[in-house]
Order: sequence, then C-alpha cells, then structure tokens
Amino acid sequence: MGFRAAAMAPSKPRMLLVAVVPQGDAGHLADIVAGADAGLLSAAKPGSGAKALEQMSRAVPDIPWGGWLKEIGKEGAGKVGGDFIVFPAEKVALAMPGDEETGKILEIEPWLEPGLLKAIDSLPVDAVLIAAEDKQFLTWHHLMLFQRCVNILSKPLLVLMPPEVTSGELAALWEAGVRGVVVKAGVEGKIAGIRQMLDKLPVPSREKRNKAGPLLPRMGVETGVVSEEEEEGEEE
Repeated sequence: MGFRAAAMAPSKPRMLLVAVVPQGDAGHLADIVAGADAGLLSAAKPGSGAKALEQMSRAVPDIPWGGWLKEIGKEGAGKVGGDFIVFPAEKVALAMPGDEETGKILEIEPWLEPGLLKAIDSLPVDAVLIAAEDKQFLTWHHLMLFQRCVNILSKPLLVLMPPEVTSGELAALWEAGVRGVVVKAGVEGKIAGIRQMLDKLPVPSREKRNKAGPLLPRMGVETGVVSEEEEEGEEE
C-alpha cells in the first residue's frame, strides 16, 4: 500500500476510506466492505493473520488488504502478508514483519510533542493513523489535535472514526487536511453509505489540498491531489 504524493492527479481529490474487519468468515465480506478503498484485518498476528488476509484478498480482490498489528516483539516477527501493515509506534519492534514493498502506516497518539511528530517525516513509513480514542462523536478538541498533526506532518494523516460518523464530521476532517478515515465495518451498507457521503464532499481549500494524498495499489484510479495548474485551468 503506497501512501505518497500522486504522480498523476485525478479529476477531483478523494478521501480514502478503509474498512476494518475482524478475523472470521469471509462469506459476506464483499457486501460488508462495499465502497471501501482498502480493507484492514483487526488484531492480525503473524501466521494466522497471513492466512486470514489471503482469504479476504481472494474474497474481495479489487481492493488492497492490510493487517493491524497490536504488539509484536523482536522474537515474534514473522510474515503477516497483505499489501500494508498498520502498527503502533510504541509496541512494535523495528524487526517487524513485512518487506520493502509492504506499505507501512504508523499508529500514534494525537498529543505527541511537535519534535516527535516532525521526526515521523524522516521515518520509512507511508502514512500516519490516529486511533487513540474510541470516539462516539467528533469534538472541537479532536479537531484541534488533528489539525495540529496535519500542520506539522507532511505524510498523509488517517483517523479512526465510528461507523456513526456524520457528513458534517467528515467535511470538518476533510477541510482540516485529514486524508482518510478508518471505520469498523459492521452491517451491510454502512461502509457504502459513508462512501457516498465522502464522494459529496467539496474540494478543500487551496492551501489544504497541497498535502500529499494516499495512493493505493491495484486500483483503477489513483488517489491524490489536483495540481494548481489543472485547478486554474478548470476555473477559466
């Protein structure tokens, strides 16, 4: 899973939607994750996690799949599989599973001090995820923390949000510079409904859309940001 500046700009910026699914039966997986740009297996472990990701990738082959690691020590490093890995900065050893082609998303606390946040830009990770709180709704304090991270980081920022997220909350995140939301998939149609809300979001302000946007492998249309030249040409 590549999270980097787009080499080709699409017609309109698009917020990434990642669906989190538990390990289990993949029978109705396609209906549950319909509308997602990527799938994420929660609490994936080396060995069994790799097998589950392989099954999910076969069930829904048109999107990339990744594993969300919770804690891996140096002695526990093994193959996880998938296109990308999400891992917490404080609980996963440097000798974690994965290779150079595996995308890496660093999970952090939103209140990291500025120096540590800025240091992330020099690390070999592709994007950053904030999933510190089980948010039932978005508060102004949340938005302040997300905006602070966006202002300091140059890497794309993703945020974990509840399935009950509203269009107004998504619009606030989008305007703040958040480039993707991670949502737990549940009943059929929930992820698809969030996708519809995301697709209706207006283009963010000019200064916000210059941030690097996430790109996904094996997708028909690349996700990124519109260049200023193209934007100005459309306005003429």
